[in-house]
Amino acid sequence: MGNGLTALTSSAKKFSARAALVDLQESSKTLLSECFRQFGIDAVAMTVPESPRLSSEKFDACVVRMSPLAEAVLESVRGSRSNSRMVIYGLGGTLKDTMRLSKYGLNAVFHEPLERPAALKLVKATQMLVLHEFRRYVRIPVITEVSVAAGERHFTATSVELSSGGMSLKSPVELSHGTQVEISFALLTLPRIWVRGAVSWVKQPSKVIGVRFDPQDERRLRIKEWVDSYLEI
Repeated sequence: MGNGLTALTSSAKKFSARAALVDLQESSKTLLSECFRQFGIDAVAMTVPESPRLSSEKFDACVVRMSPLAEAVLESVRGSRSNSRMVIYGLGGTLKDTMRLSKYGLNAVFHEPLERPAALKLVKATQMLVLHEFRRYVRIPVITEVSVAAGERHFTATSVELSSGGMSLKSPVELSHGTQVEISFALLTLPRIWVRGAVSWVKQPSKVIGVRFDPQDERRLRIKEWVDSYLEI
């Protein structure tokens, strides 16, 4: 009896967080469950009709297949008091699907076909946020459209990560280190904001750039407030 209790207690302590896997194919459920559990995150599979559980039970993350049903699921999640700040991953879909759902604070996307190395890399990159290790994670993965003005050039990029001091972007336009920019974006609870900055690094061939916000631009303080609020436990 004592051994059984020890085993039960050990099992209960095994996972530090829970991730819901909504509307995923069997192969995707199996692969992502293994990836999350490798980092101490329990994966709970559910169908779309079962997704109201996301409003009544505590989850720390959610993976949603980017289907026409995803929007209703995400709206329910963000409307839940207990899960409104959970980390949300999309699975598959097009860039148009991603942008359509970005208003719900989509944090990251697993691309299809789902491959174990790429899935593990994404879970590893975001695990601290899921596990609420906020002191060790000051960059928030978040996907949203970003309008960029660099001199006479105006274009739309996609955010990758955001911090109080800057953000990384996937840019269709090549910009060199030190280029002055003004960017504009909106987030789940942050109305559209404009802020000046400069390109601080460039990563090729992935076309990802880092923008450091101008310390003299007081508008960046609204971003800092949003980041601090997002990381509140």
